[in-house]
Amino acid sequence: MAKKAKGNRIQVILECTEHKASGQSGTSRYITTKNRKNTTGRLELKKYNPVLRKVTVHKEIK
Repeated sequence: MAKKAKGNRIQVILECTEHKASGQSGTSRYITTKNRKNTTGRLELKKYNPVLRKVTVHKEIK
């Protein structure tokens, strides 16, 4: 019997780096998917932070 393979797409959480450093309450987080084979390192995207009201760098956590 063949073993069932896991999918290559996984769900990741992106968290704002500037918001964390500013010391304000709350966090800006986004959930997205990435391809495990093509992107082996941690994902880094520019996303909108509604609390700071500007586009900031969001890094993958966990």
